[in-house]
Amino acid sequence: MQNIPAELVQYFEASHIALALAAATDDNPLMLVNEPFRRLTGYDDEDVIGRNCRLLQRDADNREAREKIRAFLDSGRHASVRTPIVNFRKDGKPFVNLLYMSKLKTLSGEVRFLFASQFDVSRSQPELLSAYDAELSRTLSRLSPTLAESGMVIEGSLMTIANSVATVAQAKLTLADLDGPGFP
Repeated sequence: MQNIPAELVQYFEASHIALALAAATDDNPLMLVNEPFRRLTGYDDEDVIGRNCRLLQRDADNREAREKIRAFLDSGRHASVRTPIVNFRKDGKPFVNLLYMSKLKTLSGEVRFLFASQFDVSRSQPELLSAYDAELSRTLSRLSPTLAESGMVIEGSLMTIANSVATVAQAKLTLADLDGPGFP
């Protein structure tokens, strides 16, 4: 966990929602995941640290989600992104991950890390989405002072979270695809 501020590591460890932190360089390797992330995906730190999070996608198409993520990563115009994306647990079971990503910047404007949160909106309990949204909003609000201690800010706004209705509708379409032939 080199170069990650201790306050941020502690914050991740205390969070009740799945979180991941990636480097903002090269292929954006994961640097830190928390226990809720490990429970959601089934992957241990050894499986994911140092690798790009796309390993969760396996061979799923995810064309629209990939385009949104690419636009977020390649552009200074997109402060955050939220999109449903088909991911696979370590045991091979697919799920629809409602992915939220934002950039963590130094006060001078350099993007240091990519912050991500994951939520399973597939077959489990999609009605828990509003509770997750509230927790993600609290998480982002509490993250700001933690980052300030390390000289960083979180880019983006909570408006991305507020657009849940359209995102959930899109996730339901993705679920219909998962129920089709070719997926376990």
